[in-house]
Amino acid sequence: MPGVQLGLTLGYWSRAMPDGVVELAAAAERAGFDAAWTGESWGSDAFSPLVLIAAATERIRLGTGIAQLAARTPTATAMHAITLDHISGGRAILGLGVSGPQVVEGWYGQPSVRPLARTREYVEILRRVFERSGPLEFAGEHFQHPYTGPGAEGLGKPLKVMTHPLRSIPIWIGAEGPRNVAQTVDIADGWLPLYYSPMRPEVYASQLAAAPEGFEIAVHTTLRVCGFDSIADALWPVRANLGFYIGGMGAEGQNYHTKLMARMGYEEAAYEVQRLFLEGRRDEAIAAVPEEFADEISLVGPVERIRERLQAWEESPVTMLNVAARSEQECRQAVELVKG
Repeated sequence: MPGVQLGLTLGYWSRAMPDGVVELAAAAERAGFDAAWTGESWGSDAFSPLVLIAAATERIRLGTGIAQLAARTPTATAMHAITLDHISGGRAILGLGVSGPQVVEGWYGQPSVRPLARTREYVEILRRVFERSGPLEFAGEHFQHPYTGPGAEGLGKPLKVMTHPLRSIPIWIGAEGPRNVAQTVDIADGWLPLYYSPMRPEVYASQLAAAPEGFEIAVHTTLRVCGFDSIADALWPVRANLGFYIGGMGAEGQNYHTKLMARMGYEEAAYEVQRLFLEGRRDEAIAAVPEEFADEISLVGPVERIRERLQAWEESPVTMLNVAARSEQECRQAVELVKG
């Protein structure tokens, strides 16, 4: 699969820091991976683990996939990104995402209205900080620098970031809805879809038609070599993950993941999964995720089957496949299959 890059999906922590995260990233770099990605939900943050990885690696790019907008002001995010970029010698990718209302309002205590407008302003402020052409002044609907809203003392001063950015750090955005993806193509350097099917390019064809040269797309996919008789077992964790996101990561009528599955040709199943999950019938919700849907966004089975299915990815606009390899052997196997 010439030209397609490989990313290592590290995600976010659950109860505690997983063992061997730094060693795994270093092994991925040795094997030939191009990037390592961390995430955040409402536990570990996306930036701190990348600092450890930066110290143990030399080449691999380091991406937040994704840092949540509501977690930090745009200028705080810019400070994190500039610091990481310096520490890593210019290897940072700033992956951003809105998250859903349950997290934005429930965990961060921030309003969740007008996410597209909020994202556009956020990215514009980041660009201005990275450019460092002058003190930051911005008068938006959602963000103001200096702040002049309720409670302001009127003493705010336009400031210019003290630490000089090494470069304009690339900004990638996690987006799912058609309007959100279209805006991502317009304002960002890359796109991080939650899931993507190379067999259904029409789902995002109109939005991606406007992508500029050099625009990158990194897709998380499950890569697992197994026998034909084990494919169903290999896809079960994929279905469990889909069931959680489609059923539970959002409210009824306001779940981006459910709507995406529906647009991908599985409307009836999508809303059935959501209904079962919201009723507390989680096992039934997972079982209701069609195996064929999990299969078309994954790469599982014998080596020959995986290589055959990789052809669809090769013909797609995707530039990077992110996989959750968990050993140096799995990293090398992924490189051999995808880049060999």
